[in-house]
This record gives sequence, structure tokens and C-alpha cells, in this order.
Amino acid sequence: MSEAVSERTCLETRLRQIGRERYHDKHPFHQMLHSGGCTMDQVRAWVINRYYYQSRIPMKDAAFLSRVDDPMLRRAWRSRIGDHDGTAEQEGGIVRWLKLAEAVGLDPAYVASTRGVIPAVRFAVDAYVRYVREQSLLQAIASSLTELFAPSIHKQRIAGLLEHYAFATPAAIDYFRHRLEEAPRDVAFALQWVLEHANTPAEQDAAIAALVFKMDVLWAQLDAIWGGYIDPGHIPPGAWQPSEGVIL
Repeated sequence: MSEAVSERTCLETRLRQIGRERYHDKHPFHQMLHSGGCTMDQVRAWVINRYYYQSRIPMKDAAFLSRVDDPMLRRAWRSRIGDHDGTAEQEGGIVRWLKLAEAVGLDPAYVASTRGVIPAVRFAVDAYVRYVREQSLLQAIASSLTELFAPSIHKQRIAGLLEHYAFATPAAIDYFRHRLEEAPRDVAFALQWVLEHANTPAEQDAAIAALVFKMDVLWAQLDAIWGGYIDPGHIPPGAWQPSEGVIL
């Protein structure tokens, strides 16, 4: 095995270890959600706040593309925007998420307005968009590698929602089914790019730090939801109040 191949293998091992230790599938909110322990208001709070993250992903990717000189990299990356915004041929993840919102009894227009987003969620997501806009291309791409671990949580979520919640029809959870196909495709390219371009110890450490940062962004969102709607249950000013935007 060449030294370069050995270094790439070591970096990939380090990246995957971060996921095993820090991915948000280990957050108690997800464990509660997937086991059927959430009330409908807690599910709605999650749907409202997670929408803010979903809606900013294509904005993050557009900011990234605006910085890329390499047309091959732009071409490979721009499909991510279509995944979320949709195309002329099919709807995207944002529309699918709003269908989930409607299924849990929320007005999709209210959710799309983002008025009820917890301030800490807004700050965390905006920090992620800013990170991708301002840091190196290597760090921006490495921060997307949380998708390495996404299929597992989507499988858990699909199974848990279908088992425990009446709203969880196939149409309602279609977002997660699509991500089972989209995320592995996207992350295969991103991982290969990072492994090929993180050639020095400093670059490898920067890639590791970027993935840790993104893990923190995901974890912070769930911490904010937990604190606002579960324990201690202090809803911040301006955040969604149960019954607001509910259509059932």
C-alpha cells in the first residue's frame, strides 16, 4: 500500500469515527421520536425547526457553487440543489418536507414562513451557511460528510414513524425515502474529493474539524428543541407556541 493510499485510509477512518461518536442519531430527542415517545406538539416543533435547516441547504450549496472555479466540481455539486428545490420533472425535498408538515397538522405556509423557528436553531443553521460560504472548499465539502451517516438514521426514522404515529403514511414520510437514495450518491463524491485533496496533516485536520463543526450544528438544533419543548420546556420568545399554525 502506497503512503498516499495509507494516509487516505487513515483519514477516512478518522472521519467515520467522528460519526460513530458524535452523529445526532445518538441525541435523546431522536431516540424519543423514533420510539414513539414524542407528543404531537413535540413532533410539530421538530418539523417546524428542521424545516429551517432543510430550506437553507440549497442556499448553502448555491453559496458554495459561487466560489468554485472548476466546472467539473460545479457540475457534480449542483444536483444537490435540485434534490432540495426540485426540478421541472419532480418535486424536491423542501416540498416533501412541507407535506410532512401538513400530515402532522401544520399549515405548510406557516412552516415555510419560518416565523416559529427557535432562535438557537436559526443561529446554528445560519452559522453553517456562513461556514460554507467563508471557509476553504475543502472544509466546505468536508462539512457535508455527515451524509455518510444519514441513511442509518433515515431507516430508523421511517420504521419508527410508521410504527408509532398515525400521521406517518408513505406520502408523509416520502422525504426520508428519497434521502436514502440521494445522500449516498452525494456523499460518495464528497468523500472521494476530500480524500484526494486533504494531502497534508494540516488539511486532514481541517477536514476533521469541519466535520466536527457540522456535527455540532446538527446536535445544537436538537438541544434547542429539547430545551424548548421537552425539558425544561421553556419556549424562547418568538418561537412556535403549540396551537399556532395548526390546521387540524
